[in-house]
Amino acid sequence: MQELAKDCKSAMEKCIETLEDGLGTLRTGKASPALLSHIQVEYYGSMTPIIQISQISCPEPRQLIVKPYDKNDLKPILAAISISDLGLSAVNEGTLIRVTIPPLTEDRRKEIVKQAHKYGEEAKIAIRNVRRDYMSLVKEDKDMSEDLAHEIEDDIQKVTDEIGSRIDKIVDEKEKEILTL
Repeated sequence: MQELAKDCKSAMEKCIETLEDGLGTLRTGKASPALLSHIQVEYYGSMTPIIQISQISCPEPRQLIVKPYDKNDLKPILAAISISDLGLSAVNEGTLIRVTIPPLTEDRRKEIVKQAHKYGEEAKIAIRNVRRDYMSLVKEDKDMSEDLAHEIEDDIQKVTDEIGSRIDKIVDEKEKEILTL
């Protein structure tokens, strides 16, 4: 495989990492510390990710424990969890916050699956953009022979197809996880 195609593949791998991060924030009915990772808390006047100012653990399948590093952060963390779009109930227990994960309704599961597919489509758009950028690099290089250019373009297309099918597989696995009761 040509060096340019390898560079393209590593750029596309970053798209997969972004997809997996996004899918990790979706509720599946089971508790996961990644579920709260995108929540921002007002911390000394600036918005800070909850995972930077607290420890999040999962003692039970439907429960998360959030332990702030500073107990003065309990109220802002509680408020941030309450106003998030996750629909979670959080309870202040003095030195920690207990977050209960309610079971998902069938309609809510379908909405979450749609969101997972949206993340998958965004990842596919991102890899197509990467492919376009690398294909234009090949076309702009006037010193490259035509045969070599076609070979590199074929390699880039193979990488694109491979990453695209991996994205489909990742989204399908997440969909099964979400729909499993």
